[in-house]
Amino acid sequence: MTLNETLRVVFGGIFAFLAIASIIGALLKFRLAPNAPHDAIDNLNARIKAWWAMILLIGGAVWIGRGGIIALFAFISLQSLREFISLTHTRRGDHRALLWSFFFFLPVQYWLIAINWYGLFSIFIPVYAFLLLPISASLGSDTTRFLERAAKVQWGLMICVYCLSHVPALLTLEIAGYEGRNALLIVFLILTTQSSDVFQYVWGKLIGKRKISVAISPSKTLEGLVGGVLTSTAVGAALWWITPFAPWQAGLIALTINIMGFFGGFVLSAIKRDRGVKDWGAMIEGHGGMLDRVDSISFSAPVFFHLVRYWWVA
Repeated sequence: MTLNETLRVVFGGIFAFLAIASIIGALLKFRLAPNAPHDAIDNLNARIKAWWAMILLIGGAVWIGRGGIIALFAFISLQSLREFISLTHTRRGDHRALLWSFFFFLPVQYWLIAINWYGLFSIFIPVYAFLLLPISASLGSDTTRFLERAAKVQWGLMICVYCLSHVPALLTLEIAGYEGRNALLIVFLILTTQSSDVFQYVWGKLIGKRKISVAISPSKTLEGLVGGVLTSTAVGAALWWITPFAPWQAGLIALTINIMGFFGGFVLSAIKRDRGVKDWGAMIEGHGGMLDRVDSISFSAPVFFHLVRYWWVA
């Protein structure tokens, strides 16, 4: 099966699933709350509409090709970093560091991916940005909460740019017998990680009883976590045929990135609670901000990239 045929099958299945979900949501609204608001049903329908938009956007980027995927995730990083910085305490002395982050390190990181320069892409932010940003901030001669402010800018750049840039970086991997199909690795990563979020929500609503941490994420339950991770791991194993993995390998990798994805959302939820907000923003109806949608990917993408690179790249 060619890449285009595989993509048509995968996205056709996704669109069919969303169409069924849309019909179910509309029927629930018609039967239970036709002329009145209903928190659970309205939230469900808002999430389904947002998923339509996101899948169409990702599908369009994949259809355009390499440039479209890199441009899409550069935009996602830009919006995520903007949301992160908007909720953190900064001062005038941080302006130079923020300018470096938004207008130099972010675009150069994605340019390095575009030209396949792995050697510099992999250390550009963890080494050079982490050294330059506090130097730049110190030149502002503002020592008030300096360590905290410097760490926030560095952490935002790491999560929102460096970690997320590993998604399009999957296109740079040279896997024997898998040439020209790397976009399917991105599809595998996104479908597996994002389905885990969905299934955790569903299982939590159905059988969730024991809260994992009320202080960090009041809606997350142990039952939802286990059910969601196991179900999405099965989804990953079922998608082995679009990857260079055997079914058992796809299942183990899916399990790993689902666990990392959960902790990505959990850690960033802790940051939100510290800031006293529920969502990073309001860009996506039913999902909050951009960073609310990609928090799990930010932790799972680097792990997935290096697992594939270590075991499958000659």
